[in-house]
Amino acid sequence: MDRPVFIVAPGAGEKLREILHFSSAVRIGDRLETSGHGGWNDKLEIPGDLDAEIAGAFRNIELVLTQAGASWNHVVHVNTYHVGGFPPIVNDTIVKLYRQYMPHHAPTWTQLGVESLGLPEMRFEIRITAIIH
Repeated sequence: MDRPVFIVAPGAGEKLREILHFSSAVRIGDRLETSGHGGWNDKLEIPGDLDAEIAGAFRNIELVLTQAGASWNHVVHVNTYHVGGFPPIVNDTIVKLYRQYMPHHAPTWTQLGVESLGLPEMRFEIRITAIIH
């Protein structure tokens, strides 16, 4: 059996590892699982604009994928977590980003409405599963 390799994204990932003692992702063999990622910057600040927050979360996942030697082409499943329901901007923005980052395939996707997330300002979080082949 392959041993787990824990991955920490540069910037905010390193800060979260230090503060909260968790890794950005774990790779076991060809499977990569990420922790949930928000739209934060390296100072863990969340944009006030929901569209920018969602786009930032996608960029943060891309950092983790790159650190793991993968890309959005390897993503097979996405979980998204939403505070405040599902106004049209949520799905519109996510679908736009799916088409941008994964133009040649559509992953499976689970959306969950939640009461709150890890930082009080967060309204969106994303985690992915990737198969690196």
